[in-house]
Amino acid sequence: MRSLAIFMALGLLSSSSAGLAKRDRVPDARETGPPVRCISLTQIRESRVRSDTVIDFRTSGKKWYRNTLPNSCPSLGFEERFAYKTSLSQLCSVDTITVLRGTHGLERGASCGLGKFQPVELAKR
Repeated sequence: MRSLAIFMALGLLSSSSAGLAKRDRVPDARETGPPVRCISLTQIRESRVRSDTVIDFRTSGKKWYRNTLPNSCPSLGFEERFAYKTSLSQLCSVDTITVLRGTHGLERGASCGLGKFQPVELAKR
């Protein structure tokens, strides 16, 4: 099977912007179903890094999945951008992400494992 490498970064997977203030907290969310191990790459429309341990993924149909990493991922919440590489057509709880850092070109930071994807409804801000 041919390996499919997926690297998405600033502007694609992360919704951060230099003009936006850093998020100071993780928004409340209500669980809407049981957690799943994987989500389809073709369904992912955006991601929002909330902290060093929480990433929210929006899929087609405006459905949100919260991924709470099993361990803190250094600088993820500060950088708000990451890359991943997978040989599947899904992003799964066994996959890892790599924090992308730097302002003049991207450098690789910490690599961290993902948790399960919990379907949620995000609280209105």
